[in-house]
Amino acid sequence: MSSADKYILAIDLGTSGPKVALFSTKGELVGSEFEETKVILFPDGGAEQSPDEWWSAIQAASKRLLAKGLISNDDIVAIASTAQWSGTVPVDQDGNALGNAINWMDSRGASYIHKMVDGPFKIEGYALAKLLKWIQLTGGIPGNSGKDPIAHILYLKHIHPDIYQRAYKFLEPIDYIGLRLTGQFAASFNSITLNWVTDNRNIENVTYHDGLIKLSTIDRAKLPDLKPANAILGFLRPDIARDWGLREDVQVLMGSPDVHSAAVGSGAVRDYEPHLYIGTSGWLICHVPFKKTDLFHNLAALPSAIPGRYLLTNEQESAGGCLQYLRNNILFPQDELSIGKRPENAYQLLDQMAERTPAGSGKLIFTPWLYGERTPVDDHLVRGGFYNQSLSTTRADMVRAVFEGVAYNSRWLLKYVEQFNKRRVESINIVGGGAKSNIWCQIHADVLNRPIRQVQDPIEANVRGAALLASAGLGYLKYDEIGTHVKIANTYMPNPDHRKIYDELFNEFIAIYENNRKIYARLNRQH
Repeated sequence: MSSADKYILAIDLGTSGPKVALFSTKGELVGSEFEETKVILFPDGGAEQSPDEWWSAIQAASKRLLAKGLISNDDIVAIASTAQWSGTVPVDQDGNALGNAINWMDSRGASYIHKMVDGPFKIEGYALAKLLKWIQLTGGIPGNSGKDPIAHILYLKHIHPDIYQRAYKFLEPIDYIGLRLTGQFAASFNSITLNWVTDNRNIENVTYHDGLIKLSTIDRAKLPDLKPANAILGFLRPDIARDWGLREDVQVLMGSPDVHSAAVGSGAVRDYEPHLYIGTSGWLICHVPFKKTDLFHNLAALPSAIPGRYLLTNEQESAGGCLQYLRNNILFPQDELSIGKRPENAYQLLDQMAERTPAGSGKLIFTPWLYGERTPVDDHLVRGGFYNQSLSTTRADMVRAVFEGVAYNSRWLLKYVEQFNKRRVESINIVGGGAKSNIWCQIHADVLNRPIRQVQDPIEANVRGAALLASAGLGYLKYDEIGTHVKIANTYMPNPDHRKIYDELFNEFIAIYENNRKIYARLNRQH
């Protein structure tokens, strides 16, 4: 296909709101817009967002971007989307959301997972026969933390049976966007994975498995039919095309969740080539040529966005979200002690403070488990904090300690990624909002003791990945060419002068978890 002057409108529904961007079919960024949305947190572990607010924000950002006239709207041939993974939107037969979406942070369904996986001869809380069945068929298992969609649906079934009964389908956030764009109910081979009811052994033809459906106690009719991630979902609805000023023959692709899209947008698309994502959450993942599971560290090779490939999947619950928490709740909260508005350049100021503070932050250690953890420990009861604080600890020490604490967590995960792949990682591409920070890139290089390659426009990785996947799906690119269309802005080499202090503090970081996890469990268990 000719790619001359053809463009893709890409939508990334992140936790903090949707980003909408225009890319050429070769992955060149033309422009982008962002619209913020809220997360509603509840004291019982609940986390929700409004699907109507999502859609209003997508509409606003899309119209604002298209109104700029950066290109002729007639040259937009497709819409690609990506979104936060592991969320649940109950919708009726007309496609209306039945209340709020349950967000990926929500753990209210944990008790129903514990009952579902219970049985004789348990390993890590899972009945052996059930465990073997899940791993053989899906490559993974329902998380004990209760944050997977299967847990969300079971929570609704037991606590809000009216919503469960009225629901025509339960959709992932990305598939809800697809529904709003086309009117079609469907899920992709990879977006459906965390429902843990699909047979993923034939990567070319993922199907629902009757035995797993029965084990889940979820009605099959309430789950969407499946399509490959690179399939055409349908044409853009005519009313949206008119409203946005687009042609009515614009095609909408199925798309993939954010983890899968970032893997492509990072440029690290060859097998074993990793990328580190520092957004609200974080991960360190790579494509692999096999299906495999590490039950003990919550790592699994699951269906990738690239046809015929698996993706080593994991997630760290709080990464850039820790810096956001520091900014909003400790340094610049709106309360009785506030002395004015939060500075617009707050993150830039935090970078400056971290940069002028010596490595190790005066041996202050921050643990980033502000909302529990998924990988390399699946523990929704663990919590974060500052350790080894003294009267000499400065605010700058606390700032740098947050940067370093997230990097310690990444190093903890790196150990098990290398163990999973049975090979050493030589360098790591870094993307996400945190990758805009030069000092954070350097800290990661020093803590992980690996070269860190900062991708150009790192915050656009998800939308870039969605656009590149769409371009390949439509035949404008070959999948193995994708990496050549992603540019590296800088490479950060490990500073040997920081090796000793970071080795020492990383070991103590692990010890903090091991020594305190029972305390966290006692403090945070729901009685």
